[in-house]
Amino acid sequence: MIFFKVNKNNKSTHIYQQIYHELKQGILEQRIPANEKLPAKRKLAQTLDVSINSVTNAYEQLIEEGYIYPMERKGYFVENITQFNHHNDTGNLKISNDLKEKELNREGWISLSHMTADISMFPFKEWVKSQNKAIKNHKEELSEISHPQGPYLVRQTIAHMIAVTRGVVCEAEQIVIGTGTQPLVRQLMQMQKNNTKIAVENPGYSRIYTLLKDMQFDVSAVPLDKKGVKVDSIESINPDFLFITPSHQFPTGIIMPISRRIELLNWAALSQNSYIIEDDYDSEFKYGTDNIPSLQSLDRNQRVIYSGTFSKTLLPSLRISYAVLPPDLLRAYRRHYEDWIQGSNSLGLFTLHYFIDSGEYAKHMKRMNHHYEIKRKNLIKELRLQFKEAIHIKDVPAGLHFLAQFKTEKSYEEIEAKARQEKLEIYTLRRFMLDDEPAETSTIELVIGFASIGNEEIAEAVDRLYRVVNFS
Repeated sequence: MIFFKVNKNNKSTHIYQQIYHELKQGILEQRIPANEKLPAKRKLAQTLDVSINSVTNAYEQLIEEGYIYPMERKGYFVENITQFNHHNDTGNLKISNDLKEKELNREGWISLSHMTADISMFPFKEWVKSQNKAIKNHKEELSEISHPQGPYLVRQTIAHMIAVTRGVVCEAEQIVIGTGTQPLVRQLMQMQKNNTKIAVENPGYSRIYTLLKDMQFDVSAVPLDKKGVKVDSIESINPDFLFITPSHQFPTGIIMPISRRIELLNWAALSQNSYIIEDDYDSEFKYGTDNIPSLQSLDRNQRVIYSGTFSKTLLPSLRISYAVLPPDLLRAYRRHYEDWIQGSNSLGLFTLHYFIDSGEYAKHMKRMNHHYEIKRKNLIKELRLQFKEAIHIKDVPAGLHFLAQFKTEKSYEEIEAKARQEKLEIYTLRRFMLDDEPAETSTIELVIGFASIGNEEIAEAVDRLYRVVNFS
């Protein structure tokens, strides 16, 4: 017996969907028992005062999902469905409060984050033109799964660009495109044995450190001196992989001099199993002098894995990064990932190709270098005016952040809490200390990013920072 009605005035749900839902619930709740014959389509249509088509559509959906079955010349019957062992209250199916996400209200906040980019001058019009070219010229490629390392044409373009701008020596075949540095590192390290030893800079990129720790590798944090990562510490650890940021050490900003670069290359050359991973995350931004050539450009023994990204130069949300693998690692990579499905958006990659090939990328970089240089100078000037002798800035003219040391008796926890009260996004050095806390020296160090802050916000940002450091 069918005990339900349909609501013909319900504009949000089709009539056949209402019939389907009522019958399904009746079957699941065993109000309509297994093997019971359902009313004929015409009879149910008359009972509910609906069209036969509505009943037919509902029955067909129920058959498709396995709730009912048809018997020729006999009609439709309820399947004998296995019942759930536990019937939880629907309220118990809701996630607990600690898993709930809250929409971030950024109104009134000012950011001095190192992770952001300034999109106010992004040439969206030119990017869309490049995208239209990609759609016009690559319809076939866009309909297919890309090469595991990314489209060859795009890899060719990247190889040529980094040869010109960073001196990187490679063929397109050596480039692997990914959705970020972390996924590329994970891919690379999944090829390694569990007893692989890894060394990373300290302070350094904490996300990579955490990733490697979570992958159960033996990871050592290596201290820095004024030239960068300390070679004697590297030699004592003798890692299989060394992660460094030589062109603009993150977060201290140290630019590794040629003498230290050669020392590291000599260390790597002594072993057939040791590699240096060079993370060149923001080397495109250099102020006052020419760019520093990459470490990979000096490598004569194929021991450097070069890693780059477009997150700083274009938009972080595009998620386009790449790595250049030495031939031996490339051979192993292809064996390991021959069935890998490339995760990057092919349309975005072909758009990038035309954006670079047309010269728009180079124009954009020139504009942004000038733009960021002005912002950087204005921010440093305002900080020095406000804090006077109470601030020391490690003024390395490169990248999109700098390290600043402030005289204060406040702890890092107090500084971070006060910054939240002032709606000022800042990152302290302790976030990047990998295996210990910063020493207590009546000073705190902040990683000051200036990419997303507007020139008109600088004075207010510095006022807030002054209150953060000097509150009573």
